[in-house]
Amino acid sequence: MTTAPSRWLSKGLAMLAGFCTVCLAQVQAQPQADTLRIRLNADIRSTDPGINRDNNTDAVMMHVLEGLVAYREDASVAPLLAQSVSTSADGKTYTFRLRQGVKFHNGAPLTADDVLFAWNRYMTPANNWRCLAEFDGRGLTKVVKVDAPDAATVVYTLDKPSALFLATLARVDCGGAGIYHRSSLEADGKWREPVATGPYKLGEWKRGQYIELLRNDGYAALPGPRDGNTGAKIAETPKVRFIIIPDASAAKAALFSGGIDLNYDINDEDMAEYKGRKDVLMETQATMNVQGLLFQTRDPLLKDARIRRAIALALDMPELVAAVTSGNAPPSRSVVPTPSAFYKKPQAAVPPRNLALAKKLLAEAGYKGEPIKILATKRYNSVFNIAVLTQAMVQEAGIKTEVEVLDWATLLDRYNKGNYQAMAFTFSARLDPALSYEMVTGQKDKQPRKVWDEPLAHELLAKSMETSDAAQRQALFDKLEARMREDVPAIFMYSAVNTSAARSYAKGYKGWALGTPRAWGVSLRAP
Repeated sequence: MTTAPSRWLSKGLAMLAGFCTVCLAQVQAQPQADTLRIRLNADIRSTDPGINRDNNTDAVMMHVLEGLVAYREDASVAPLLAQSVSTSADGKTYTFRLRQGVKFHNGAPLTADDVLFAWNRYMTPANNWRCLAEFDGRGLTKVVKVDAPDAATVVYTLDKPSALFLATLARVDCGGAGIYHRSSLEADGKWREPVATGPYKLGEWKRGQYIELLRNDGYAALPGPRDGNTGAKIAETPKVRFIIIPDASAAKAALFSGGIDLNYDINDEDMAEYKGRKDVLMETQATMNVQGLLFQTRDPLLKDARIRRAIALALDMPELVAAVTSGNAPPSRSVVPTPSAFYKKPQAAVPPRNLALAKKLLAEAGYKGEPIKILATKRYNSVFNIAVLTQAMVQEAGIKTEVEVLDWATLLDRYNKGNYQAMAFTFSARLDPALSYEMVTGQKDKQPRKVWDEPLAHELLAKSMETSDAAQRQALFDKLEARMREDVPAIFMYSAVNTSAARSYAKGYKGWALGTPRAWGVSLRAP
């Protein structure tokens, strides 16, 4: 490895001289035998599944809420609250038989009526469920009817077959379409707190400090080994406390001193220091989270695809990714994550840097040095560093950029509204390529957060969601890959590799493709 990555980062940081935010956190420095303490880099946004959410919110709430189906370790979908799922011959009807003996946190038995109650609330537009558009006909499919023929059966009827109906129900960013009891709501219908079926229940949320979960002693775990969000979700500790520590250095100090037990996603640049500790266990896992740079293609300047292509050509992707990840992840220009079975030669191709062609495209587009603002956040070092390195590299092609650093909540709001020119961003895992494309593809007028509103992309994506034939889907994904690289609504840079660090007395933690922490199956032994 050359010294170029550090050169680029130093150059980019020099452009932001004077900007510094230091976040300090006070944490308890003594191990607690009954409480597993996990670091979060920011507070959750709410406890309402799939509504007012982000990746941290999803990570915490998947301990509390469960849906009819969930993802396995290998990214396939399996029953969770459902005992079985059957599909009609025409592919339009899904029948779920509920597991017997499942109870909510308040002791009430799970029934089909509870499934209908939660589903109807999800599908109420005023509640702004993250995945409403995927089920109301604007996106994936349209659920035309949901029936409960008896207390243990729920039947969903779609307007057309969908290869991804179950996979979308299982999506963590959709709250897993989690089922909750009516007592989760106040008398006026406002959300109170989740009364659900998961291995943990909500204890105390002290905003800005921690979220504490309590073991659900009545939990009915599925048999077998730990398997994604499905099997063997056994709470080994009476409590789990997610402690908010925004600053990576403070989190490192907390782990080393015993103030926390697990930091599930350490900074790449800190890896050597963690490895030097004999009292720390480390575990690395490739994930399906993807990082990159988004463009507002309706921006007066960036609506010209030649300028977007020029920015892509001005980036030395291997050097940029090596700098951002300290060499721990390979570069990847695809929205399809590298662990995917559909990640083939077209997805793996990384075009070389070409400043001459970038300058030619800029001249053809009539670019005259107008500044392009790149939004970023310091909540995720990778997002900030992507913006800084992009700024440094594109300057050599004559492209002027400004980096504006926002807090995460503001950045997420700007993303959802499509209110930006360019934005460094991180996407949580999507376990099917069609869902990876879906998170960026759609009609901007209906879903402003979508970055790619292009008729051919809509058509190809729709076909990939209708067929389950692997060869046909691969061909469609390859066409989408080629079209996205031509149109450049975004520049994806790499799929994240998560490395966790845990105190040696915390046994059993295992990362997985979603890149989110799972507290079940983790036990504490005397240090």
